Amino acid sequence: MSTETDKPEQDPLMPLLSACVALGASDLHLSPGLPPMLRLQGVLQPVEGATVVSARDMEKIGLRLSAVMPDGIERGSIDGAIAGPEGTRFRFNLFRRQGELAAALRRLEETFQSLTELGLPTSIDSLCDLRDGLVLIGGPTGAGKSTTLGTLIDRINRTRACHIVTIEDPIEYIHRPRKAIVNQRQVGIDAPSFNEALVAALRQDPDVILVGEVRDQATIRTAITAAETGHLVFTTVHAGDCVGVIERLVAVFSADEQHGIRRQLSLVLRTVVAQHLLPSVDEKARRIVASEVLHVTPAVANLIAIARSAQIYSSMEAGQAQGMQTLEQDLARLCVSGRITETTAIAMARNVGVLKDRIAFNRKRAVAR
Repeated sequence: MSTETDKPEQDPLMPLLSACVALGASDLHLSPGLPPMLRLQGVLQPVEGATVVSARDMEKIGLRLSAVMPDGIERGSIDGAIAGPEGTRFRFNLFRRQGELAAALRRLEETFQSLTELGLPTSIDSLCDLRDGLVLIGGPTGAGKSTTLGTLIDRINRTRACHIVTIEDPIEYIHRPRKAIVNQRQVGIDAPSFNEALVAALRQDPDVILVGEVRDQATIRTAITAAETGHLVFTTVHAGDCVGVIERLVAVFSADEQHGIRRQLSLVLRTVVAQHLLPSVDEKARRIVASEVLHVTPAVANLIAIARSAQIYSSMEAGQAQGMQTLEQDLARLCVSGRITETTAIAMARNVGVLKDRIAFNRKRAVAR
């Protein structure tokens, strides 16, 4: 005869992941002593009807999450990814604070969308046809950089007979080999670091390399070398605009090295995309992508090499025929089309005066049509 203590304990995580999927939330936050919180349309709110997360619940959740990592977690934090309900995948960061476990989980898209469906310019599609060079995707945390990279890699996988190597921490989107061979490596499990995995990748006959993020001098150097030696390299950088992405990479190096790094970047850099997720006018709709696109023309390459970054914005303004756009141009487009409010656009703009001029111009042009 079984007793109450013989019953298997319920999984405290799965119902919360199910709620995240059902409500279309992007993130789930779990901390002992607080109710579980979902991020809906960029705003955190408690899971309706859920009780406060106990320290015991967090230990059970921590055991489940850390089971995917070889060393578990004694202190600090670990990254990983797990399968949720209905095959949905979640990226997580499990960490200790004040001696207790807490976790942040991000829901990953189940299917790949087109760039148009993501709200990005179709001119970015051409990046998938490049044979070499460096492509940088910038933006703050939670701006959808990994989703954009996943979409680009998926398109290459479907259209090119090539070898794709991804180096990620953790692996977020699973790419089943289609027309391409795809090998995905996770830092901490398949390789000790981004740089060591990238160095090894150069000996694996790759055509396309995705590096989840470049964080240090060694990885940046190796990524540039890979682009110089005939590989197409995609990676992400935490910066808010295209010029900021370039300057962020350069600033990692000492002053006496920066001139040489600028020269190398001017030769290998092909495109920089910076993106942000903004609240939609329709509160029930998904957040809207506002983006900035810089394609490296000979004129732009020269400005990068001679450290005239401020002048790059003028090239972007005038480069619409080449598929370029500034953030203000895209914000004005989204505002005039009624997808975001003018208040949202102004809050995000780098130059409010330029934005207002662009909005006025777009409105006059819309009336003329």
